Amino acid sequence: MARNTQVAADHNAPPITRVLAEFVANHPSRGWSDAVDHEAHRTFLNWLGCAVGAAKHEAVEAALAAVQELQPAPQATLLGRTDKVDMASAAMLNGISSHTFDFDDTHLKTIIHPAGPVASALLALAEHTGASGRELLDALVLGIDVACRLGNTVYPDHYDRGWHITGTTGMFGAAAGCARLLGLDAERTQMALGIAASQPVGLREQFGTMTKPFHPGGAARAGLMSALMAKHGYTASPKAIEAPRGWAQVVSTKHAWNEVTDELGERFEISFNSYKPFACGIVIHPSIDACVQLRERGIAPGQVERIELKVHSLVLELTGKKEPADGLQGKFSVYHGCAAGLIFGRAAEEEFADDIVTRADVVALRRKVIATVDDSIDEASADVTAVLADGRREHVFVEHAIGSMQRPMSNADLERKFHGLSDAILGASRSEELLKACWSLGEAPDVRSLTALAQP
Repeated sequence: MARNTQVAADHNAPPITRVLAEFVANHPSRGWSDAVDHEAHRTFLNWLGCAVGAAKHEAVEAALAAVQELQPAPQATLLGRTDKVDMASAAMLNGISSHTFDFDDTHLKTIIHPAGPVASALLALAEHTGASGRELLDALVLGIDVACRLGNTVYPDHYDRGWHITGTTGMFGAAAGCARLLGLDAERTQMALGIAASQPVGLREQFGTMTKPFHPGGAARAGLMSALMAKHGYTASPKAIEAPRGWAQVVSTKHAWNEVTDELGERFEISFNSYKPFACGIVIHPSIDACVQLRERGIAPGQVERIELKVHSLVLELTGKKEPADGLQGKFSVYHGCAAGLIFGRAAEEEFADDIVTRADVVALRRKVIATVDDSIDEASADVTAVLADGRREHVFVEHAIGSMQRPMSNADLERKFHGLSDAILGASRSEELLKACWSLGEAPDVRSLTALAQP
């Protein structure tokens, strides 16, 4: 049976792969404002705390067991553990660990979690090569810029189709950052991006399972390997991103090329990074914030007859699990998030532990949450009303949740979060040393001094 092989495509796309390669290879060290550089330190600090905090999670243990069957050479540190493995496996495992709690950074325009793939690949490579902190930070800013600009190019069509955009752009960010760290010229950086283009990883079907955090881990490993292969002369299509059968046109019907080129080298996407106060899917945060505010008004769970929740349709599509069976599923349940906010006044990792998600009073309260779709409400907002047993109604509308660009977490907030994640793994004193090392990373002559502190 004959078939039509002609699929609509843009045959006149600009040379995006080349443009990005030249940018990554040639942009000057610290070629951005102090504010951008400070955000790079905040991004790294937040990522590191998340990775250390989840170091002993069963997802990390299982992935490490698989890696150890390959008998890896001890090239790079696993954060929060005494183990060392090869660079590629360290990139993958630290990427998994950093995203397991769903507590990492978010580029809100695209819902990309950029540090997971990029920082995980870079730290593994930097430790092995003895790179300086400044070299790592330069590569981090540039790698995140590549990943998020490509995300801007295809979002939201790409995400709506079911791709997990953190993994499917993260391998580009990791490849770009590692190419920069290796000192590759524009031609070989272009090849690294081309090799990475054939390795997108991540489907939204996996949300609520161990495989979701594999996506940034897999992207970190793919990007690192792409850069190493390019270093040794491995080749790829020079138009692997923009060609009619290249990455962007295959994975999305939207390809806004100007999102890559507009203000390239002047505006840095890391400036638009945000950090989570709650350890769950970002679209749940406004609902949790509202329920925390209800608790602060004196509303107790025992007073509540029901919670009327109005949210954008995306919230229920992503986090509509009414009866989560464990902590990983709880991170994608707006119902559990509301219950946690009202009962505990917070929703850190402890509130998503398996025994909390299945605790009788938590289950009882989440079953009182009645969620309805209202697409007149922004996906970053929530309208919450607690209807009390005595007939009173307490209403909270959250336009922008804490942690958003409009209500960002302060440095002090990030430090408290870091200690909350790291102290149980490293101890308070060592965590404080590691925290200081993150803030001064740009002056570190060798990142190995930092990775040494990140082991118990």
